Amino acid sequence: MATRTARSILAAASKPARHQVLRGSLSSRPGHTIFVPQLRKLIFEYCDIWTSNTHARTYILNNIEDLAASNPHVEVVLLKRSFKHPIVRGFYLNGRDKVIALNGLQPTAIADKVKLLLDSSGAKIRLLKKPVESTTESVRGIWSGMHVEKPIEI
Repeated sequence: MATRTARSILAAASKPARHQVLRGSLSSRPGHTIFVPQLRKLIFEYCDIWTSNTHARTYILNNIEDLAASNPHVEVVLLKRSFKHPIVRGFYLNGRDKVIALNGLQPTAIADKVKLLLDSSGAKIRLLKKPVESTTESVRGIWSGMHVEKPIEI
């Protein structure tokens, strides 16, 4: 085993210190530490003429810039549709879209609907509980109180 001499120690000390760069810590990878928002585009469609669009126009005038600034991952588009009720349409990363009608809603309710689109994943709504259907008959059979030798007394 080689021993270090004073010369090798001094030579090592005179070199500039090298810092090891950890590449894994500099980049983000998908996993439990990253969140990918699912909404990619919001389209507000409204009419300048109809009175059913009044609250939607108010929301757009007062809140649309703040919405776009607070959600830079979402493309916000305004479309004028003549003689139509107002809607907001959300497009998601999985290719699906959701449409919500805004006619008759106050600006605060419109903000709630937009938040619903922002927080949603775009996936279809599925029932979590499914009825169990068996392909084979039960081993014990179906129990019935009418088919026992001695009736059950309550």
